[in-house]
Amino acid sequence: MVHRARLRAALAAFMRAKAGNFGVTAAIALPIAFGAGGVAIDMTNMVRARSTLQDAADAAALAASSALANKTMSSDQAKLVARDFFRTQMRNWRSSSTAEDDAASERLAQSLGIDIDQQAMPGNGTRYVVTISADMPVKISGLTRMLGATDAVVHASSISKGTTSTQNAVSMYLVLDRSGSMGDRTNQRDPNSSCAAGNTATSCNLTKINSLKLAVSSLFTQLKNSDPDSSYVRTGAVSYSTSMYTPSPLAWGTATAMSYVNALSAGGNTDSSDAFVMAYNSLVTADENKAHLNKNGLVPKKTIVFMTDGENNYFGKNKDSSGASDSATLSACKQAKSAGMEVYTVAFMAPAAGKKLLSSCATDAAHFFPADDAAGLMSAFKTIGLNTASLAVTLAH
Repeated sequence: MVHRARLRAALAAFMRAKAGNFGVTAAIALPIAFGAGGVAIDMTNMVRARSTLQDAADAAALAASSALANKTMSSDQAKLVARDFFRTQMRNWRSSSTAEDDAASERLAQSLGIDIDQQAMPGNGTRYVVTISADMPVKISGLTRMLGATDAVVHASSISKGTTSTQNAVSMYLVLDRSGSMGDRTNQRDPNSSCAAGNTATSCNLTKINSLKLAVSSLFTQLKNSDPDSSYVRTGAVSYSTSMYTPSPLAWGTATAMSYVNALSAGGNTDSSDAFVMAYNSLVTADENKAHLNKNGLVPKKTIVFMTDGENNYFGKNKDSSGASDSATLSACKQAKSAGMEVYTVAFMAPAAGKKLLSSCATDAAHFFPADDAAGLMSAFKTIGLNTASLAVTLAH
């Protein structure tokens, strides 16, 4: 009690002191200093939130306009697709998957502003302009509140335009993982399984490699629907595990590449570097442009679809933990993007290192698909097919 009385007396004397202004200065400066620290933290959080919101809006707008331009759904259905893509992107951003986080993602998706403008084009064509707008509340720290601030709201908007009036030439190369883990079972029932109804054994489910075959088939179906005469689309494929396997060179249509994919089996380790370089070299050559010019008179849009379910652990047929394969792969990714190629990446039930590689390799966040199960893989490949088959799609903020 004596100590408390002395402390109170000392504080009272400090506050009554008129000699000097340290007490007054400290009283003013300390809250400002703490508040400034809080502002720095909150500004960083708001920048990250704004970037994530923009990526989600871009993905939603692109998916909706692509589906409309490819004549696969109505405006109302396209709006549902936009909300689904936006919801998925926001869930992937959150560090946890609690019921509260899922509810927050759902609220954002439902409050999404979606406007679809349909415009007539010459030759019975149609232009679809999809505008997405989104707002997300961001809580600020208690330190910032000391300055009188309240919670912030970040905004993002995206415009994607799709038109059915002009045919576009496409050259696509698949870079596919066939390592040993691709033989693992997924959580999705194999439609060709001989298991009796009600049998929930893991052996009744699809393997990853068979899921991949179904996913590629879905992608190629979109391309075939867009180009039934195989006059505008060329596809090729290469697979890899411990090293690169013999590829299926670019050819008209999708049949040759599909046969190659259907013959894949799982085995070995993982090194994606040579396979990605093969895809890039096959597309960048002047002969590929010449093939299209001679047949349809167009310069093709060039696309790489890169998929893995793991992480690189070999390089040059030798075990490697230095990251050499990742570095070589990313170097080729950079070359492809610099050459104007569109790079889609799909991380199929992949670990963090695999996701990091593919996220960095993709053209942007809207071209990276983290597929956590077989259904996610098939959805990703179908969306890539829709986007590629769209006759003309542009994106703007």
